[in-house]
Amino acid sequence: MTSQTKTQRILIIATDGFEQSELTGPRDRLRNGGFEVIVASPESGTIKGWDQKDWGQAVDVDLTLDEISVSDFDALVLPGGQINPDVLRLNDKAVSLVREFGQSGKPVAAICHAPWLLIDAGLVSGKTVTSWPSVRTDLANAGANVVDQDVAVDGNIITSRNPDDIPAFAKAVQTALQNVAEPVA
Repeated sequence: MTSQTKTQRILIIATDGFEQSELTGPRDRLRNGGFEVIVASPESGTIKGWDQKDWGQAVDVDLTLDEISVSDFDALVLPGGQINPDVLRLNDKAVSLVREFGQSGKPVAAICHAPWLLIDAGLVSGKTVTSWPSVRTDLANAGANVVDQDVAVDGNIITSRNPDDIPAFAKAVQTALQNVAEPVA
């Protein structure tokens, strides 16, 4: 008898002002790797990215945060940009979902400024993490061991610094998911 693995589902939580490449880059790499990737936001419809120095393209929202059950997903990805995580960290439902993912032991991946959400969710104390330079003091003040490298993996927490790190970031998410894949009869 051969066993099949179910398609693993990855949730991306974002809102207007996400860094364009930090949502679309991991999303596309993970989809190409055979994962189902769902984008969720506080509001339905579309969200607009920030592309370096101006507004970027819109991305369709698949689910609102109120429609999310952590048990329906295998991992969480949080894109950065200055605006996106700063707005989301003020959203109680977003912070609660990030905390629940982290406490579940499922991979939680945050790039650039998105580790702000990990701080507010109480997930960085004692963890080795990286981020955009301006977020590193906040991480250290929250009890994290901060490093400057393309990707840091500590348990189920995966972090990266910037868009240049997207290949290593997406690969770390894929590796974490391969390590938790469960065969389905």
